[in-house]
Amino acid sequence: MKFDLLATDTSTAARAATLTTAHGKIETPIFMPVGTAATVKGVHQRELKEDIQPDIILGNTYHLYLRPGVDILQKAGGLHQFIGWDRPILTDSGGYQVYSLSANRKIKEEGVKFKSHIDGSYHVFTPESAIEIQRSIGADIIMAFDECTPYPCDYHYAKVSMERTFRWWTRCKQAFEHSKPLYGYEQHLFPIVQGSVYPDLRKASAEFVAQQGAEGNAIGGLSVGEPIEDMYAMTKEVCAILPEDKPRYLMGVGTPINILENIALGVDMFDCVMPTRNARNGMLFTAQGTMNIKNKKWENDFSPLDSEGHSFVDTDYSKAYVRHLFTVNEMLGKQIATIHNLSFYLGLVREARKHILAGTFGPWKNKMVLQMDKRL
Repeated sequence: MKFDLLATDTSTAARAATLTTAHGKIETPIFMPVGTAATVKGVHQRELKEDIQPDIILGNTYHLYLRPGVDILQKAGGLHQFIGWDRPILTDSGGYQVYSLSANRKIKEEGVKFKSHIDGSYHVFTPESAIEIQRSIGADIIMAFDECTPYPCDYHYAKVSMERTFRWWTRCKQAFEHSKPLYGYEQHLFPIVQGSVYPDLRKASAEFVAQQGAEGNAIGGLSVGEPIEDMYAMTKEVCAILPEDKPRYLMGVGTPINILENIALGVDMFDCVMPTRNARNGMLFTAQGTMNIKNKKWENDFSPLDSEGHSFVDTDYSKAYVRHLFTVNEMLGKQIATIHNLSFYLGLVREARKHILAGTFGPWKNKMVLQMDKRL
């Protein structure tokens, strides 16, 4: 994997770079659409490639492990072949999904025993099995198995959890080094910074991760309910320590405003279910603010979804039409909304990249944050 840092904004810590994997180049900053169960929900691969055009998508190890299962994925030749996707893929390790099953899992030093949300069957994830499963999935970039602490989380638990994540990283790295990729191309393993919202723990975790010499580094355990100010403070603390010549991935973040503010702090990669999940509920993102397309106020509004016609959202559909589709529960409405939101997110980070390269990111970001912080 190759990471070429092209520019750093003069008024912020925002970066523009190119990350190269076996399946192609990724221009950062980048947003990765989430493909939970071997699909970005409601979107054909053709629409992803031709309309939304992400450089990379994300798959969830926990969900893929349960269904279709590693045997099916191996028989298919890996996730790329299974879904017909020829660009890069990143997989998480399952740590966040296990965290979300707090009532149905038990964490021990060996790993995590959890109950499937599908049929109640019991399973165990260990650092070693997380690597093995991700080898079978075949993503270009894979994550170490970690514990994502909840918010709020007391200091002692956050420290114990962070230190366990250190030990799990060592086991993940050993398992990775003692195994081989299955499909003829290299995979790349990222460790994850934890530490909840405690600055000294985040600093210690970031210093540990920075010393590992990995090809890229992730920041986890944020966007789990903590105040936005804490998210930004922890991200700033960590980005000041993580190596400048390696990509930085902030996991599970977030709103368009969250993304711009974290780009300004030095983050390169993002993922979140928000654009797709919100789209299915009729919540659309635009450069002028957020709208609930199901509201009656859009019934006679025949202007485009993004009424200012911003170049990074290309849609032929009016607000009135998409509202009608939601009103009659037509699945096309959810598809159009999903494509719109993903196009907006990808367009936003691409526009951010242009401004970083031009040296104008800071003022542009401030203007966009004010514009988008509205309910239409």
